[in-house]
Amino acid sequence: MNQNNPMQDTELDKSPQWKLSFHLKAEDFLPASEEEKEDLVTLRESVNFWQDGIRRFRKNKLGMASFIVVLFMMFFAFVLPYFYPYNYYEQIRGSESLAPFEYSETEKAIMAEGGKVFPHIFGTDTLGRDIMARIMMGSRISLLVGIVASAIILVIGSIYGAVAAYFGGWVDTIMMRIVDIIYTVPDILLIILLSVTLKYPLQKLAEFPAFAWINKVGVGLISIFIVFSLLYWVSMARIVRSQVLTLKELEYVSAAKALGASHSRIIRKHLLTNCIGTLIVTTTLQIPSSIFTETFLSFLGLGVMAPMPSLGSLASAALDGLYTYPYRLFAPAITISIIILAFNLFGDGLRDAFDPKLKD
Repeated sequence: MNQNNPMQDTELDKSPQWKLSFHLKAEDFLPASEEEKEDLVTLRESVNFWQDGIRRFRKNKLGMASFIVVLFMMFFAFVLPYFYPYNYYEQIRGSESLAPFEYSETEKAIMAEGGKVFPHIFGTDTLGRDIMARIMMGSRISLLVGIVASAIILVIGSIYGAVAAYFGGWVDTIMMRIVDIIYTVPDILLIILLSVTLKYPLQKLAEFPAFAWINKVGVGLISIFIVFSLLYWVSMARIVRSQVLTLKELEYVSAAKALGASHSRIIRKHLLTNCIGTLIVTTTLQIPSSIFTETFLSFLGLGVMAPMPSLGSLASAALDGLYTYPYRLFAPAITISIIILAFNLFGDGLRDAFDPKLKD
């Protein structure tokens, strides 16, 4: 009771709206009014995991800009070469060592007669091959290596890490010790050894029509894929293992076990499915790392075989005329930088969008 104003408490006690009643009234069962319905409207519509992640990613201006750059590089590498008038292997006589937008004497004569000649945007090399066309094909090789290698890493690493975490105990101990041993293997040395030891067997295998593509791809590039399959999945396995160790203790996994679900089904349908956000982000960030590895190895001469170009091999070939034709080095180097930077920023944007710890 309020000692300062006892009359006020007495009036409140006598007021009908302060009395509690458990009796049901007919008015309680009347339909809700429009005002009452509006009070129940949520501030934001319910969205699922993917919709929320995409909404958050669209707000990331840097991530969206990098995504647009990635799409442009895909178009540049996979679509534009079909419309470009020059091929990466075509040697144009009389057009050797042209500067950017420079024409040869033959091309100038054609233009003088009223003909049309498409300019060499980045010039030509010492064999008369258009550098722009070769950079397009080199970008395609680098992107294919990054995407395929990341897919291999995703499959092997996710399955290995999920199995180790799900079964635990001595299985987890043995499998993770294998991961620790693989971490100590020098990958560059292994690629060199594989390139030397696999060269003769793969050349023999390429004599069969079904494996003729080996000569086009090259032993060095196949060695890179093999090394990615053997070594580079260990980081993915550790990330997936840490996720599955938490997920396997949740109630829906126990319910699946109680209902008789097999181990493989639980891993595929319940554990890896709930790691999909982490898997996508990690795979996206793995792509630039794979591209850089392929570029570095091609720069050393361990990548694709001539005449198939790679950004790394183009940069390596440009070193001989660095002071005379510096644009031959700048063009592939800038392309490599743009691709790697765009994928790194794109991966960072996905991580910020799909990380549950950063939800606003």
